[in-house]
Amino acid sequence: MTETLSKSEEVLYEVWGSTAIISLNRPERSNAQTYPLLYALDDAFSRAVEDDAVRCIILRGEGKHFSSGHDTVAGDINDWKRGAARRRMSWPSHDGMSGAERQYAAEQEFYLGLCRRWREIPKPTIAAVQGACIAGGLLLAWVCDIIVASEDAFFSDNTVSMGIPGVEYFAHAFELPSRVAREFLMLGERMTADRARDYGMVNRVVARDALLDEALSIAAKLAEQPRFALSLTKQAFNLVDDIQGKRSAMEATFGLHHLAHSHNRAETGRSILMPVKPK
Repeated sequence: MTETLSKSEEVLYEVWGSTAIISLNRPERSNAQTYPLLYALDDAFSRAVEDDAVRCIILRGEGKHFSSGHDTVAGDINDWKRGAARRRMSWPSHDGMSGAERQYAAEQEFYLGLCRRWREIPKPTIAAVQGACIAGGLLLAWVCDIIVASEDAFFSDNTVSMGIPGVEYFAHAFELPSRVAREFLMLGERMTADRARDYGMVNRVVARDALLDEALSIAAKLAEQPRFALSLTKQAFNLVDDIQGKRSAMEATFGLHHLAHSHNRAETGRSILMPVKPK
C-alpha cells in the first residue's frame, strides 16, 4: 500500500516485503526537484532507516523520467524561504542573509548537505533510473550504492551552459574516468545507459518494463546478507572514497560553483545563465 509523506504528494513511500520504495512524484515536471520535494525525500529516507523491517531502499521516479534536475521554473530559484524552517544540517538559516552568503548557506543545506546525508544511509540504496537523469538528477542517483538503468535512460550535466562548473555534489571525477568526465561536463552531451555502464557509473541496463523488477531482485538478494555487515561495507567504501579525496574535492569545487554564481550575478543579475541546448 502506498502512503504519501507530504501534503504536496511530491514523494511516495511504500514497503514491499523488506524493501522500501521511494518514488519522486512530479511526472508532469519530469520529477524536477523543488525544496519541499527534497525535504519530503529526506523524510522518506529517514522513515526507511528507522523501520527495522526495511533492509534495502529503492529510489525511483514516476512517469517518463527519473529526474530532470532542479526546478528553476516553479518559482524563483533564489527563493528558499519554504525550506528555511526545516533545516537538517548545521549551517544557520539562509533566511535573512543576502548576497553570496545567502545562496552559499542555502545550497550547503539543500544540495551538498542533504546528498552527503543520504550517501551515509546505513542501509543499501538502489537508484532505478529511466529516461532523463539530468544535472540535479545525477545527485540523487550518485548517492545510491547501485544504479540500475532502463535502456532508454540517459545522463547529462548541462550546467556549464548555465555558467556553472558542474552540479553542487561534484562526484563526476569519481563516477567516471577523468577524460570521460571532462567530456561529459564540458560538452553537456547525453550519455546513454550502455555507455554509462561501460564506464562503471551504472551497474545494470535492462528493458524499461523490467526496471523495477530488476531493482527488487537486487534488493531481495541484499536483504539476505547480514545487516550490520552491509552497513560496515557501505562505510568502508565511503571511507575509501574520502581517503582518495572525494569529500575534500567536493568542498573545493563547491566553492568554485559559488564563485560562478557570484560572477554570473555580477554580470547579468542572475546566478545562472540561460542554458544553451547541446547540439
